Amino acid sequence: MRNLTARTADGQPMTVTARDGSATHPTVIFIHGWTCRRRYWDPQLQAVPGDFGLLAPDLPGHGDTPAPDRKAWTIEGLAEDICQLQAEHTDGPVILVGHSMGGAVALEAAAALGEKARGVILADTFIIDYGGLDADTREGIHKPFQEDFRKAVANLVENTSTEATPEALKQQLSREMAEADPAWALPLWKSLLAWSPEQAFSRLRCPVHAINGKLIPDSARQRWGERMTESVLPENGHFLQMEDSPAFNEHLVTTLARYA
Repeated sequence: MRNLTARTADGQPMTVTARDGSATHPTVIFIHGWTCRRRYWDPQLQAVPGDFGLLAPDLPGHGDTPAPDRKAWTIEGLAEDICQLQAEHTDGPVILVGHSMGGAVALEAAAALGEKARGVILADTFIIDYGGLDADTREGIHKPFQEDFRKAVANLVENTSTEATPEALKQQLSREMAEADPAWALPLWKSLLAWSPEQAFSRLRCPVHAINGKLIPDSARQRWGERMTESVLPENGHFLQMEDSPAFNEHLVTTLARYA
């Protein structure tokens, strides 16, 4: 593993963990969630077989990547950053793996990449019923983050945890996610709540597999379930790749082999 400095779609620096793979296998791009960071994927980066190349960026504003001066913070804009990463750092096909918001970014990027995208793997992305939230519901979710960002982040972590979520992990997530600057985190959160995958799904040329915990709402499955296959870790919450890495990694590696 090594760290490199890539460039975003608007030419700003982006910190990436990388590993070279073989010419016979795709490169796997791991995309973290809202106010998260690339090292949340560390157990997965270690588990992926060595034939696969790896790219795990800290998205703009997250982790070790500074926040550029953007007029708009959107899911589509982050997808453009991922497409730029693909263009600069791999000539071959890619598999995109996204947790939570990172799954929305992965779907948009895969749709833009066309045949270069071999597959998408979602980690608990549809815990929000994207496309099913009306304006009042979106505002009701967003408002607490405007009023008290740190408290709302802590509540978000607590409300997306289960009995299987370690207390130490919840404390870590609450602390680290709340370090995000609301100046970019709030508009990005608003963009995520308003995002619908319909356009991305209509343009996708690759399969999608979801690895989900127990909290995915039935309404999301009814709305989008036919667009993807699914594996479920029935005891885990939203950060399932960190809560039960061995079980998550088993599903991840199996799906990577299918898409390779």
